[in-house]
Amino acid sequence: MMMEKVKVSAVSYTNTLPFIYGLQHSPVIEEILLSLDIPSVCAHKLIHGHADLGIVPVAALPDIPQAEVVSDYCLGATGAVNSVFIYSEKPISAITSLRLDSQSRTSNALARVLLRYHWKNDGVVMVEGEADAYVEIGDRTFGKQHAHPYVYDLSWHWREFTGLPFTFAVWVANKPMKSAFIQAFNEALAYGLSQRDMVIAGLPARIDFDYRQYLMENIDYQYTDKKKEAVKTFLKLMGSLTPNPSESLMKKDLLG
Repeated sequence: MMMEKVKVSAVSYTNTLPFIYGLQHSPVIEEILLSLDIPSVCAHKLIHGHADLGIVPVAALPDIPQAEVVSDYCLGATGAVNSVFIYSEKPISAITSLRLDSQSRTSNALARVLLRYHWKNDGVVMVEGEADAYVEIGDRTFGKQHAHPYVYDLSWHWREFTGLPFTFAVWVANKPMKSAFIQAFNEALAYGLSQRDMVIAGLPARIDFDYRQYLMENIDYQYTDKKKEAVKTFLKLMGSLTPNPSESLMKKDLLG
């Protein structure tokens, strides 16, 4: 009898390419159905059972039934991540409105946590249109370091605030997985990380962004004890935030 394949959702950003490479070049690919999605869709699929395993934004963890982290690999950073920003026309202390990014609740919540607890700016209103500043994540940020007068790398400022690294997404299952599969899956992830030179060589050349620095230094893929501590700290602070209308609408859309 043919075994049912494991439905896996992975983020379609450059930072996940080493993982995808490893999965596609390992025997475990025969055991999975792999889809590439934006972070909020990865979360949506795990929450609703449309995927069995995925790399999920940590802000969604409380909403996933039977969530179990199944890997010692993640998407994280120990300093500047270089792909999660607040772009602003004013100093962060002077902004009064912020537009959130519909692709990831984690980065939106991180921005709000930092505004409240690190920058001590409680007067910012979240809006959907024109704003003093906006959150943007992923490949869309590449080469935009000079696009606005003020640019804030959220992972860098989290480290400044807490002394901890940051974890953006972790590999999570919403149902029990066989240990042999989990071992094979993690071996594939490890293989992909070992082949980052191959991944980088296959990317289109550009003069405004350093892929090697990004994948070798900015993104830290090890889910360490410090990163686990960071997740607990972040989720606690996120839970203390007052809900705002635009964020509530995003969460409603995510949860269906």
